[in-house]
Amino acid sequence: MDSGRRGGFRAPAAAGLLLALALAGCSTPAGPANNGTSDAGTPPAASAPPSSSAPDAPATTAAAPKAKAPAAPKAPAAVVRPVLPRSEPKALNIPSVGLRTELIHLGLRPNGSLEVPEDTGNGAPASWYTGSPTPGERGPSVILGHVNALGGNKGVFADLRRLKPGADINVTRADGSTAVFTVERGALYEKDNFPTLEVYGNTDGSELRLITCDGYDPATGLFDDNYVIYAKLKA
Repeated sequence: MDSGRRGGFRAPAAAGLLLALALAGCSTPAGPANNGTSDAGTPPAASAPPSSSAPDAPATTAAAPKAKAPAAPKAPAAVVRPVLPRSEPKALNIPSVGLRTELIHLGLRPNGSLEVPEDTGNGAPASWYTGSPTPGERGPSVILGHVNALGGNKGVFADLRRLKPGADINVTRADGSTAVFTVERGALYEKDNFPTLEVYGNTDGSELRLITCDGYDPATGLFDDNYVIYAKLKA
């Protein structure tokens, strides 16, 4: 993957900030305590005026009590998907395509693009983007990999297009646990029209994004597209 204008991964500098803000907003503090007004009851009804047609009637007659309005139905509780505590990833394993790779940890370049692993000829390893949640935490964890390698070899993510919905993706974590994700779909995007919010934006549960290059142009020697796998933490 070339690091030129159309050869690298697209990740504007705002993506890191977006992820930081999204993570900071995941938990909502409880609302203020009840002030006791619900225990004050209903105010008494006003008295009716004297009746001119019935002089012997009492001067005042209590009005009939008002019927209580039915209680509004309670809104269904929001479904909070289970997530795992923070733990940095160590390795990635996708049995259906025979992929296994150790994971290194990389961030952003000064120009806001994602750092990618240095290719030493075998197109590996893949890298976890340190500006994203760890795999299993709430939000989209991002893992990047080469599609090709020096000398015409295959990159670690050369077979991402073979992944089908329902396939398992296993990420071994530093705490000894394994986060298991299920593939939902794959999507091809032009690098000049990359949907930053869709790929990097906050999610209700724990999700995974696997990203590689695609759309090789022999005329320029560059890749014009990115291919993205979307996966969710298995319940």
